Amino acid sequence: MSKQPPRRLRLRLRLILALATGLGLSGAAQTAAAAPAPKARAAAPTVAEAEQFVREAEALLEKRDFIAGRAEWVSQNFITDDTEMIAAQAGEQRLSAAGELALKARRFNKLKLPEASARKLKLLQLTLMLSDTGEREAYTRLAAGMSGAYGKGKYCPKLADGGTGPCLALGEMEKLLAQSRDPAKLKEIWQGWHGVSPAYKQKYVDYVALSNKGAREMGFADTGALWRSQYDMPPEAFGAEMERLWQQVKPLYDSLHTYTRHKLRQSYGPAVVPATGPVPAHLFGNMWSQTWNNLYPILKPAGAGAPYDLGAVLVANKTSAEEMTRYAERFYTSLGMEALPKTFWERSLLTKPKDRDVVCHASAWQMDGAQDVRIKMCITPTAEDFTVIHHELGHIYYDLAYRKQPHMFKNGANDGFHEAIGDTVALSVTPDYLKQVGLMDPAAAAENDIGQLLERALGKVAFLPFAYMVDKWRWDVYAGKTKPADYDKAWWALREQYQGVARPSPMREGGFDAGAKYHVAADVPYARYFLANMLQFQFHRALCREAGYTGPLNRCSIYGNKKAGEKLQALLTMGASKPWQEALKAMSGEERIDGGALLEYFAPLKTWLDAQNAMLDAQAAKS
Repeated sequence: MSKQPPRRLRLRLRLILALATGLGLSGAAQTAAAAPAPKARAAAPTVAEAEQFVREAEALLEKRDFIAGRAEWVSQNFITDDTEMIAAQAGEQRLSAAGELALKARRFNKLKLPEASARKLKLLQLTLMLSDTGEREAYTRLAAGMSGAYGKGKYCPKLADGGTGPCLALGEMEKLLAQSRDPAKLKEIWQGWHGVSPAYKQKYVDYVALSNKGAREMGFADTGALWRSQYDMPPEAFGAEMERLWQQVKPLYDSLHTYTRHKLRQSYGPAVVPATGPVPAHLFGNMWSQTWNNLYPILKPAGAGAPYDLGAVLVANKTSAEEMTRYAERFYTSLGMEALPKTFWERSLLTKPKDRDVVCHASAWQMDGAQDVRIKMCITPTAEDFTVIHHELGHIYYDLAYRKQPHMFKNGANDGFHEAIGDTVALSVTPDYLKQVGLMDPAAAAENDIGQLLERALGKVAFLPFAYMVDKWRWDVYAGKTKPADYDKAWWALREQYQGVARPSPMREGGFDAGAKYHVAADVPYARYFLANMLQFQFHRALCREAGYTGPLNRCSIYGNKKAGEKLQALLTMGASKPWQEALKAMSGEERIDGGALLEYFAPLKTWLDAQNAMLDAQAAKS
């Protein structure tokens, strides 16, 4: 789940590309872009020149963003060598313009400017620079090539007669991991997908080298330092904040992991699941062990009845992809927000085409800075996709809310905010909400807080260490601490340390297991998802308070509450016009991201898990 172009081009293809001339600039921007004669002393810049430069730079970037975004849309919906090249060329042109502007924006750094202009100049410079044309072209080709290779990746099982069976796409393999309880089959599928990414490992190595070169040309130590600089705080402070937040919520994760190990060991036996140490990664029902929802049938509380199966209801109702999306739209409109534009329904991709490969990873797109918003998602009638659609429309409603902001502020307060909005709304997909919209029979829906909290924790809490360690791994890669030969060694050291998860088979020479994750192959920063998991509970608590709710946080739904909707809309309308700390305070009254709301939400579950673990530990000690 992620926000995509043109924002993705700002985040994934952060490259400053120096052009000699011809960027389509005029006035102050053209003057700033002109290369000075050797040893010539440039005239001192003025505030008026800076303001004009910002206006013209913003207009140019807006145009380039939309051209590149459309090219990227086509390349992900029609994966061919040609569309990859078109996307790479459009991205290069956009980034060429952005690069020269960012470099020349430095000229105005010492001026005292109005707050908005100063912030725009700062945002302009949070990017990379490659001045060599060949390196620029190589960078964009590598980026497009890795995304395309990931989207086309398949595993073709070997048959006993030496041939191969029908090849499986990632989505098909994910279904097998979710449904099978045969550890040998799970291991085969897991290894099959992780055998795809080594083919583009060298591309990633080359990409990292070019990315770092561009970061250093802009004054950053490396690309990781650049990424950490985008949070209105020094990069070292951001790294410390991530660790602080992880330590705050780690006890809850440890309780969940311990309980899950006990249950997996009961299900698969001691030969498959060790009593101590990391648990094999293929057993968690998810290709990356990042969410464990598919294990709920194994982990559900003793004596609990069959969990409510929203997916079965959606299937029984023959709910189409469009109808599932309409449910999510109605949640947002119930808060007082506008209906989605007609073009959303005409231009979005909601189902997987039968005649071509597409990147099915769910994503939201802003195409023109106004109302051409879309999602790209291969929707199926499952409970997971029902939640994901609510998440993706969070991106869309953020885009619509800040569309009147200047182009440089058409973004989230930080990238974690953009991911958190839809997840905040999804926290309101409670039994009460499902009953209100006719997807749950009120007479059949008994309260089962522990079961519901456990199922949600398998998505939210289980995800936390993975969301943290993906970028922790990349920060060391970009810093040169982790060399290409040690990619897998470092990847699994972090996964064992933070997730308590182990590779199910020995590492292979030349392996690239990190590249089996979309966001690594596409170079999408991942810290945003960790922050989003913290922010969404802070937002949820603030909105529930605004709605006048006083009960347990996990039972609150803001569906239909216009007062909560107004508070949410006020946050969305701000975009990136203010530092995220100000946006957070406006929403929650707090200036610091805090895991306390998450811990409050799951407090009843933590008490239950600790009691279960004490009992299971005692049973294991006797056996």
